[in-house]
Amino acid sequence: MAIDKFLTIESSVVPLPIENVDTDQIIPARFLKATTREGFGENLFRDWRFDKSDQPKPDFVLNQNVYSGSILVAAKNFGSGSSREHAAWAIHDYGFKVVVSSFFADIFKNNALNSGLLPVQISEEFLSGIFEAIEKDPATKLKVDLINQEITLLTAGEKEGFEINSYKKECLLNGYDDIDYLLGLKDVIEQFEQSRD
Repeated sequence: MAIDKFLTIESSVVPLPIENVDTDQIIPARFLKATTREGFGENLFRDWRFDKSDQPKPDFVLNQNVYSGSILVAAKNFGSGSSREHAAWAIHDYGFKVVVSSFFADIFKNNALNSGLLPVQISEEFLSGIFEAIEKDPATKLKVDLINQEITLLTAGEKEGFEINSYKKECLLNGYDDIDYLLGLKDVIEQFEQSRD
């Protein structure tokens, strides 16, 4: 299944200044029945967003109209816990294109990249600056430039670089999943096979 191409995004953000968010908090296990990527967004952070009567909790950030955008800014150690890829699916299906944190669990990072969701890992100092800017102005915007691997806090003009696996970067830039990437190499593979005859 192909993913959306990702080059550059400029967006307001949704802040989640909670450390050690695990995959069960992102998408509780009871919602893991489906095997396709669609439909998980409605249960993103389900137990934080809704009470036991399925009423929205007004103090949770996703229920506050003051915040919007396609970039989720999370605190340190995001996506820890079990390896469920549904966590990345839920975040992407909800409408986020980027998650920013100072540290991601490796399995979550890989699942995110495989789902077309860009995890941007930055320094704790830069992350603190983003949270401070959002606190002053909820309409704060970030620019994420995948080609140059830079994230910019637009209000201050401050920027920082981020790392990404070169193969996954190429996949995101072209909208490829792993199968699409291999199909794109079909001619090269066939030439190699013919050279071995």
